[in-house]
Amino acid sequence: MAIAALTDTERNDALAMLPAWTLREDGLAIGRTLRFADFGEAFAFMTRVAIEAEKADHHPEWFNVYNRVEITLTTHDAGGLSQRDVTLARFIDAVARGADA
Repeated sequence: MAIAALTDTERNDALAMLPAWTLREDGLAIGRTLRFADFGEAFAFMTRVAIEAEKADHHPEWFNVYNRVEITLTTHDAGGLSQRDVTLARFIDAVARGADA
C-alpha cells in the first residue's frame, strides 16, 4: 500500500495545528528541538517516542546530546510529509510537555 504525501493545503493545515514544528526549507520534512532538565529526562522521552514509533512503523530521524533532542519527521516512502508524520508529531507534542523548545 502506497503512502500518500500531504498536499500543500493538508501540510499547511497540519502545521497550523503544530506550532512548535518548523517546515524544512525544501518542504519535505518538519523539525523540532527540545531541551529537558537532564539526560535522563531526554532519554525517557526518546524511549516513549521510540515505543510509539515502533508500533506505528514510522521512525523519526533524531539526534541527542545530553538534554537536547533534535527531531526530523518525514516519510521517505511518500517522498515528503505524510499523515504518519503529523500523527507522530502530535504524539511527541503530548509527551514533551515540560520540555523547553
